[in-house]
Parts: sequence; structure tokens; C-alpha cells
Amino acid sequence: MKSAPSNPETLRDPLAPGKGGRLLVLALLVFLSVVFAAPFFWLVTSALKKPDQLMAYPIQWIPHPFVWSNFSEGWRFRPFPLYLRNTLEVAVLSTIGSIFSSSLVAYGLTRIEWPGRRILFIALISTMMLPFQVVMVPLFKLFVMLGWIDTFKPLIVPSFFLSAFYVYLLRGFFLGIPKDLSEAARIDGANEFGIYWRIIMPLARPALATVGLFAFIGAWNDFVGPLIYLINEDHYTLSLGLSMFQGQYGTYWHYLMAVSTLVTLPIVVLFFFTQKTFIQGIAMTGLKG
Repeated sequence: MKSAPSNPETLRDPLAPGKGGRLLVLALLVFLSVVFAAPFFWLVTSALKKPDQLMAYPIQWIPHPFVWSNFSEGWRFRPFPLYLRNTLEVAVLSTIGSIFSSSLVAYGLTRIEWPGRRILFIALISTMMLPFQVVMVPLFKLFVMLGWIDTFKPLIVPSFFLSAFYVYLLRGFFLGIPKDLSEAARIDGANEFGIYWRIIMPLARPALATVGLFAFIGAWNDFVGPLIYLINEDHYTLSLGLSMFQGQYGTYWHYLMAVSTLVTLPIVVLFFFTQKTFIQGIAMTGLKG
């Protein structure tokens, strides 16, 4: 009986690119990386320029000298520490609400047998095609009737009523968890909430981290919601605070770029620290339909 060939050339994947193809892919990746990094590079360099250098022609890519005072002066231009506290309050509570509500609904759609759940899931997913502009006015009227205008409630409470996109992500992950684990816990006397909290939630940490990251970034960068519902400047978030650099008689571009860099930096750092978990959650979501 003949043994299998041990020559590496014969074992190479026929669909794998050759040396020239790998160089082409590498060059394409480098090019795309430069394209995507260019706006952030321009933001950081603009934050270190004098006002006259921002509009200079030809473009001065590297500032000279570096004006580090733009960060401190821009941060003191408005009460940004207060805006930061407001943003963290909204973002953290919205993230908690999104994770809890969406995971609970996803559990009910995947781990509990009941008639009509597929129809309800399709109806739920179909709401993703509805843009926010369609429901913006009805929601505003509802929050006016509830007396929630100029409070954080319109920005936080809706997150406790699930998001169709997050349910879709978590449902795909929950379908990949063996049902034998739930059955074993049920035999041991655990109820449905106990199975959800003690079995499913710990196993779904990558998917939950992905949902949490999406929810936190969405709340951190949200501009339309605070613009509609918040009136008093004491309730402003960072996104609204950045708009305060644009006045009737001009825009403080150097301060705007500096504070925008400070606002963007936590999101960049958060993504780098959670990149592995984020990618794992995305890759493992949707393995089953």
C-alpha cells in the first residue's frame, strides 16, 4: 500500500495564492490601511496646529511647532468634564440595557419551544429596515407626553426594550450552544431563568462583549438623540459639546480637532483591548441559522 506523498508542494492548497499573489494582497492591505488611517492622522495633526496652519495652502501635513495647548484650552472652552460624565452615564446604562434585554429575547427565541417564534423573529428583523427618521416624530411626541424631554430617559430607557440587530447577533450564537447543557441543567432542577443566567450567559461572553461594544460606541457617538431630547446645557453629551465650537461668526477648528481627538481616543483604545473578543464574537455569530 503506497503512502501519501510528503512533498510540501503536492500538499499545498490549489486555491492558495502564490508568492506574487501574496505580495499583491499585502500591497492591497497596506494601501487600504493607509486610506483608512489617513483621516485619523489628519485629525491628530490638525489638533496640534495653529489656526492659520489649518487652512494653509499647500497643505502642511506635519505641524510646526506642535501646539499641545490646544488640548487643554479646548477642553476648558466648555464644561467637557460634565459632558463626559453625562456621556458615560448614558453609554454605560444603555449598554447594560441592550445586553440584558437583547440576550433575554434571543434566549426565548432559541432555547424555548413555542409556536410562532420564527414568525415573530422575522417580524422583529424586518424592523431593521425602518430608518430612525420615520419614528423620530412619534417617539418625540411620546416622550413629551411622558415628561421625559431634557432628561436622559429617552436615551437610556429604549435600550431596555431590545435591539433587533443585537437579537439577531445573539440568536445566531445561542443556536451554536448545545441544547444538552440546558437539558442537563433542567434535570438538576434549574428553571428557565436559571439556565439563561448560569449556563447560557457565561458561554456567550464573546457575543455579549460584541453587543456591548456596539452599544457603547453607538451611545458614545450618538448625536441625533441628544440633539432632539436634551435642552439644558448641563445635560449635554460630548457629541453635543463638540458642536459648540461652531458659532455664528466662525469655527474654532483647532479646538474642535483637539477635543475630537480626545473623544475618539477612548473608543480606539477600547477596540484594541477588546479586539480579540470582538472578532471571536463576530466569527462565532451566525454559525447556524
